This record gives sequence, C-alpha cells and structure tokens, in this order.
Amino acid sequence: MDATARSGETPANPSGPADAVPAQAGAAGHVNAAGQAGAAGQVDEVVGRAAAVAGRAVETSQTLDRGLRLLHLVADASGGLTVTEAANQLNIGRAAVYRLVSPLIGHGMLRRDGDGRLRLGAGLLHLARRAQPLLAEGALPALRRLAEQAGATAHLTVVEGGEGVALAVVEPSWTSFHVAYRAGARHPLDRGAAGRAILAGRAGDAAPVSSSGELQAGAYGVAAPVLGVPGLEASVGVVALAPLDVDTIGPQVLAAATAITNALR
Repeated sequence: MDATARSGETPANPSGPADAVPAQAGAAGHVNAAGQAGAAGQVDEVVGRAAAVAGRAVETSQTLDRGLRLLHLVADASGGLTVTEAANQLNIGRAAVYRLVSPLIGHGMLRRDGDGRLRLGAGLLHLARRAQPLLAEGALPALRRLAEQAGATAHLTVVEGGEGVALAVVEPSWTSFHVAYRAGARHPLDRGAAGRAILAGRAGDAAPVSSSGELQAGAYGVAAPVLGVPGLEASVGVVALAPLDVDTIGPQVLAAATAITNALR
C-alpha cells in the first residue's frame, strides 16, 4: 500500500510545475508589453518636447530677424516710416509690426516722432559709441602703415548724425611737419575728401577722392570709402600741408581701405 500510495502521488508532482510555466510566461509577456508601451510613450513625449523647443527657436529667430530688418528699414528712411509702410516692406501684418515696435521702443532703439512715424532711437547711439573704440582699434594697423607710407596724417572717418567724424587719427613719425588732425573733429559730408568719399561709397564708387582747402585753407586730402562692412559708413584717407599726388597716394589709400574692411568684417 505504501508503494501504491507513492506511485499514485508521482503523476501529481509533474503536473504542478508544468501548469505553472505558462502562467509565468504570460506574466512576463504582459510586463514586456507594458514596458515597451511605456518606453514608446516616453520617446513620443521627448520627441514632442524637442519639436516644441525647435518650433519656439524658429519663431524666436524669425522675430529677431524681422526686428533687425525693421531697424535697417527705418535707418534707410530719411523721413521715418509708418507702421503700414513697415508692414508692407516686411510683408507682414500691422499687428506683427506693433509687436516688433513695442520692445524696440522700450530699449530705445526706435522712437515715434510727432506724426507717429518710426525713427531711430537714442539707444542706438549708445551702442554705436560703445562700438567706436573697437572700430578704431581694428583700423589702427592700416592707418599706421598709411601714415608712414604717405608721410601724411591718416584718419578713419565715420558717419554720425549726418556728419563725418574723425574716429581714429595717426600721424607719421618721420616728417618734420604734418597736419595735427584731432580725433572727434566733425565736418559736413559734402566737404572734404573724407566726406565726399563716403558719399561716393553710397553710390558704389570706390575710387579715391581728392580735395584742396575745402575744410581748412592750405590742407590737401585724399580719401576712399570703406566698403563691405555691414552697418558701417566710413572712409579712410590722409591730409597733408602740401598737394598730394593722387596717382601715388590713391593706391595706398585704397589698400588701407581694403585692410580695414578685412579687419572689421
């Protein structure tokens, strides 16, 4: 009987473990499926966040680009711009222009005149003054070479407030007499080689310009525009107490203008 009892228990033992195996496999399948679904959901969420960030970056970049284009449009419009004119030139709606104008006015980059037209603000002058030392520093090596070659006082002149302003001046080291030209000196753009070279540069003419006694009796000048530097209207030239040979000095001035363009670009 003991043997019968033992033989009767034997079939029961394999059946238990055999039945348990499918249950464990099923549980593992449910866990794997749930894990994969969760991972897929996390990936979708990450991708969605990345797309949203990229979208905001594109929108911000577009807004910045439009704001900078608006500043250039206003700078080029001597009589200022209306919001409607700005919208037409930017090919956007008036509401979008107002959204651009508000922060630019808040930072002093734009202002409205009595007629409501958009004009450049005083905040740009502050930025320009902060940039002037950098411009002068970049131009000095070329000005030194020019002054020594020509034996005349070399200068970089920039446009500020509708006038020419001597931003950087270098005197030659080996001459007995030369012009003492003060940095910061201002003059009309239509008088003197430096100013007239800037006006010629606006028309795309890079040829050297000469002058005689237009700003100071007995002073002679040769200058050429500095072209190819975005946002900069300038000229480089020399001034002397005796007539200057344009055929000789002109190429030296042009070389200095090219060197300054490369240094500032």
